[in-house]
Amino acid sequence: MEFPIINLEKLNGEERSSILAKIKDACENWGFFEVLNHGIDTEFLDKVEKLTKEHYKKCMEERFKEHIASKGLNDVVTEVNDVDWESTFFLRHLPVSNIADLPELSDDYKSVMKQFASKLQVLAELLLDLLCENLNLPKSYLKNAFHGSNGPTFGTKVSNYPPCPNPDLIKGLRAHTDAGGIILLFQDDKVSGLQLLKEGEWVDVPPVRHSIVVNIGDRLEVITNGKYKSVLHRAIAHREGEGRMSLASFYNPGSDAVIFPAPSLVAEEKNEIYPKFVFEDYMKLYAGLKFEAKEPRFEAMKGNNVKLDPIATV
Repeated sequence: MEFPIINLEKLNGEERSSILAKIKDACENWGFFEVLNHGIDTEFLDKVEKLTKEHYKKCMEERFKEHIASKGLNDVVTEVNDVDWESTFFLRHLPVSNIADLPELSDDYKSVMKQFASKLQVLAELLLDLLCENLNLPKSYLKNAFHGSNGPTFGTKVSNYPPCPNPDLIKGLRAHTDAGGIILLFQDDKVSGLQLLKEGEWVDVPPVRHSIVVNIGDRLEVITNGKYKSVLHRAIAHREGEGRMSLASFYNPGSDAVIFPAPSLVAEEKNEIYPKFVFEDYMKLYAGLKFEAKEPRFEAMKGNNVKLDPIATV
């Protein structure tokens, strides 16, 4: 099994059909893939990494150590299943940014992260259109399905996974699927840690310099009527080294967006597998059940009885 790494450099040239086929295969068989030559400058990504690691050292490292000590997590002797070995904060980009409201961030870091969000939004929307092309959906169908009344929701979870004395007993981040739409991850290229579950085995997502890892969320599984599925993944902590950086950016539906399988994909399957629901309702449920199986979450949404505008089903 070779993890799919896809070079987008010649997407608009003679290799377009080949690249689209690789994306299609990755979405259908992995739920994850990695992209290179994605349009975000490598020197800019180096600056994002540098500033993120500097911010952790300056503002978060000691706080994390104090938190871990207060929980007694340095000395555990049995497996821990209710906490993760990670230091995080969240940046909201859309519909309204919160970056200006975070006083610990330097002005330089704030500026860079605003640019980072803008560049990732362009990439996310490009990828959504490529998925539409592969699914024989109208261009921008997925982008429009995410829109809601105020556009999509978009944010970045900035995480550090420091060295852990007991990585066999505590996960960096427990296994879960992502609730939303399409997720773009810029991760440390020097330290591995991200794994996905494939055919009953945990498979490493290779850390490739300047790549962006892409994965499918629960919402895309619903809209594609199960053609593309969200996949369980986790982060492993390490005993040695400097720790691992991870910036996961979630391009999700707007809070009031109604999510439902695309009618043309339902017609293909002759079976509507998933319920219709408001994204915010699903997120409220997900908040308490993130680390449990997704299928009961989908089942719970069937009781919502959301009514659709007939125009929305076209």
